[in-house]
Amino acid sequence: MKHSVKLKVNGQQHEFAIEPYLTLAELLRDELQLTGTKLGCRLNSCGCCAVLLDGKPVNSCSVLALQADGHDVLTVEGLAADGTLHPLQQAFVEQNAFQCGFCTPAILLTAKALLDENPSPTESDVRNAIRGTSCRCTGYTKYVQAILSASKESRDHGRAAR
Repeated sequence: MKHSVKLKVNGQQHEFAIEPYLTLAELLRDELQLTGTKLGCRLNSCGCCAVLLDGKPVNSCSVLALQADGHDVLTVEGLAADGTLHPLQQAFVEQNAFQCGFCTPAILLTAKALLDENPSPTESDVRNAIRGTSCRCTGYTKYVQAILSASKESRDHGRAAR
């Protein structure tokens, strides 16, 4: 028996008739073709499927789509606006902070949640925030540098605008 689910994804309202066992990750990837949400372990362990649910990072493989009913979801596809990269995405490009790219969407979203909550994180704050996403290609150093760079750019931009 299908259930009705309404949620806002990347600023757009959607309504679906879904099976009760469908995960949020499957809904995003299969129904909306938002393939930036990666399915790694499917066991709530690797973190590569992280999205923001009402601004907080969640592993979407462990959230039923029914649980997201009435909530806001942000995927990596929703970070850029009007063809302009989000400052975090720009910092990742400038710092060459990616290897294969499989975990990058989840790390970007987790970093966004961190910077939204704490615009001036320490290196330890950044490492703690992204520790739930497994990267098998790098040692996280470039990710941390890019996130700290985006944080600094954001603070500098805020001062220049005053």
